[in-house]
Amino acid sequence: MTPVARLTAPVLGTPDPRGLARFYQRLLGWPIRDDEAEWVTLRPADGSTGLSFQLETDHVPPVWPPEPGAQQMQLHLDLQVDDLDAASAVAEDAGARRLGGHEDEDEIVRVYADPAGHPFCLFQRR
Repeated sequence: MTPVARLTAPVLGTPDPRGLARFYQRLLGWPIRDDEAEWVTLRPADGSTGLSFQLETDHVPPVWPPEPGAQQMQLHLDLQVDDLDAASAVAEDAGARRLGGHEDEDEIVRVYADPAGHPFCLFQRR
């Protein structure tokens, strides 16, 4: 099938686009490409799919784990790492809040909330 579109970046709503972009920049090491008060984009050096941040002044962080009647998570990011302890330390130092995690025979997963409250997972394959 011939594609009719190309994904450029998932967009996370936040009351602080620049602050949230800097948080993910520390985790991913990607440079900031667009930097405006209401819109910031991170993009890898190869120009592939990046991550964008849009101003939402009335942003309500999702609740994790989900609770009936509470703001639900619309998506979360899975970030594979080589050293889970080192990546966790960087995330926490940058402002992430640990929510939980799990492990099985294939991987170890740590679930966090970013500074705007969006859940994301750091995981390491065994």
